[in-house]
Amino acid sequence: MGSVFTSGWRQYRSVPIVYRIGIAFVLGSLVGLAVGQPAVELQPIGDLFVRLLEMIIVPIIVFTLLMATRELSPKNLGQVGGQVVLLYLGTTAVAIGMGLGVSNLINPGTGMTLEQTDVQTEQTPSPVDQLFSIVPENPMAAMAEGNILAIIFFTLIFGLGMTMVRAEVDPDSAVRNGIDTIFNVAEAGAEVMFKVVWGIMEFGVLGVFALMAALFGEVGVQAIEAYLSLSMTLALAIALQIALVYLLVIIRGLVGVSPLDFLRGIKEALITALSIRSSTATLPVTMSDADENLRIKERVYGFSLPLGATVNMDGTAMYLGIVAIFAANIAGVSLTLFEQLGILLTALLMSVGTAGVPSASLIMMAAVLTQVGLPLEVIGMIAGIDPLLDRLRTMNNIAGDLAVTTVVAKWNDAIDLTSGVWADVPAELSEESVSATNDD
Repeated sequence: MGSVFTSGWRQYRSVPIVYRIGIAFVLGSLVGLAVGQPAVELQPIGDLFVRLLEMIIVPIIVFTLLMATRELSPKNLGQVGGQVVLLYLGTTAVAIGMGLGVSNLINPGTGMTLEQTDVQTEQTPSPVDQLFSIVPENPMAAMAEGNILAIIFFTLIFGLGMTMVRAEVDPDSAVRNGIDTIFNVAEAGAEVMFKVVWGIMEFGVLGVFALMAALFGEVGVQAIEAYLSLSMTLALAIALQIALVYLLVIIRGLVGVSPLDFLRGIKEALITALSIRSSTATLPVTMSDADENLRIKERVYGFSLPLGATVNMDGTAMYLGIVAIFAANIAGVSLTLFEQLGILLTALLMSVGTAGVPSASLIMMAAVLTQVGLPLEVIGMIAGIDPLLDRLRTMNNIAGDLAVTTVVAKWNDAIDLTSGVWADVPAELSEESVSATNDD
């Protein structure tokens, strides 16, 4: 009996984890639709999977950022950081424009009537408050609260401080040895965290099944049908954003590699994002894909991916524009070009401060809708299907984070295009990569 179990387990493990999670995603959805409300009882299993991922977010950010600062001088950080931030802002602006453009073609919400619904919204923090929240009053409290931007800020400052002191002291001094020890501990910690990630992903097969079964058991197919136009608008806009902006322009045009290879390298992160709808909770898998599959160096992805999980919300910003058109249509009003440009600017600014957690966009919708005088009741109308749409937005965000990270790594000679998913690249590109690696 034991040998049969062992053999079956080996056969199960021989199937790549991404395919097992994909099958769990589909089966869970079907079970939820077939069983209905009782499937919601599986929710705790899915919640445990998400919590396991959340458990390692802070240590993996700290360890990988310290590893990044080990190889980054303040000058290089400024170069890499500037490129990352500008690309994040650029892709987000394009995403909002894409959402508004597709919305004007499809006109989601036309023919629907506005229902009065109680809406609970939180006051949106001012730009000054958002800026000050980056600087933690207590770094340990920021880690305990999971304040990602504050953690990134403090870890970068601490890591760069160690790098500068390390360059100034005597190579044989106790201070130099102590700093090297901290960096070595960070390197070991990062490797341990990546190993833990894949242990969690094994449980994730069951977790994803439970999450999808609970979701469809509660929402049902009726809610999907009622808001089909909104869902299709978002899905089309995201498909265009990924295909045209990330794959064609960035990966094929700027990096010069195969978009299919890129997708093959990030599939674990995309499926995880689609399953748990949280950029922050997906971060450990995103970093693992960047390291093991895309072969990007820690000095780039250790900075760009934690930052992207917080500030690069292309899918969320796109959705804010789509919801504004949706709200205008069901309210029977027409938005001018100037008003839509105002929506683009507001959504861009709001998305930078959007937390990488499930349905954080519901909070930001209030500011966008208020700006153009649209009814806030719309937020209550779409809240029921937001868990479905949030999965698509999160997947878009993760694809954008990894695309930007890949091109910035290429520009800074921090990617090995001769291994990982790039092993079959053209010879001339391989020679270029080898030369860049030798010069690094």
